Amino acid sequence: MTASRPRHGTVTLVTLALALTLTACSSGGAEKDNSPSAGTGSGTHTVKTAMGDVKVKDRPRRVVVLDTAELDSAITLGVRPVGATRAGAASAFLSYLPKDRTTGITEVGEIANPSLEKIAALKPDLILSNKVRDGGRYQQLSAIAPTVLTETTGYPWKQNFLVHADALGKKPQARTAVKKYEEHAAAVTEALGGKKKAADIGVNVVRFVEGADIRIYGKKNYIGTILADVGIGRPAITDKAKDGFSYDVSPEQIDKAAADVIFTSTYGNPNKAKVTETTTSGLWRKLRAVRDGKVFQVDDELWIQGIGYTAANQILGELESDLAR
Repeated sequence: MTASRPRHGTVTLVTLALALTLTACSSGGAEKDNSPSAGTGSGTHTVKTAMGDVKVKDRPRRVVVLDTAELDSAITLGVRPVGATRAGAASAFLSYLPKDRTTGITEVGEIANPSLEKIAALKPDLILSNKVRDGGRYQQLSAIAPTVLTETTGYPWKQNFLVHADALGKKPQARTAVKKYEEHAAAVTEALGGKKKAADIGVNVVRFVEGADIRIYGKKNYIGTILADVGIGRPAITDKAKDGFSYDVSPEQIDKAAADVIFTSTYGNPNKAKVTETTTSGLWRKLRAVRDGKVFQVDDELWIQGIGYTAANQILGELESDLAR
């Protein structure tokens, strides 16, 4: 049986306090830096990027972000972009982000297919993205505004966050966000009974994807790093993941996802992602996590697509809620 419920479960007071502190440090004063009444911000500094050194304003005010990780970074650091790409068909921006932080952001097209005209119309003074999404249009973007690209997205999200923070002129705020996340992860480890008990819990993350095989996530991806930061154990199958990313299976191979606990998410149409076909099968019902009621359905936008510290802190809260029982 899969546990599916509103993701606002009870967490420890320590975890809640850490989350509230992070929210406080990434709003308020940071917002003022981007207001018309802030300083001139006329200076510049150089940022090392995947495309070489790029000179940007010390305090960019009109920022356009072209992928989900860049949007999460901006929100985490208290910056409200003037423009961002659309994350999916259901909503313009990922639903886990606070609505009061995304209200007023102009949509500039889909991820990996932004509208250069819409971006230019916003008169940005900084564009953030990565080579995977926008390497091929770097010259056009750079002609509009200084463009900072990281090499890729996903697994190196922590390093990418520091590049984003440098470009946004938010290094102090970034250090605070990282520290609060590390404290939060340590608090969750303790809530699970300490490092040894956390390591004894074998967790798999299974993603059903429309038009593709089912993914059993490995260790070299965003969610893998969060599980590692808490010290949660991973089944041996994760070491067989291609390039460390995922081990892909058909519904007839779902027994390979065996674990003490399974978190599942769905991208796209559930029927086309083979959710029902898989979860009603005998192989699925025989899995230990299924028999023990330790399968938890989670939000794909949060666990897989978000890729940043704002998402990570929410995921830590859910891990604690589901595993500290």
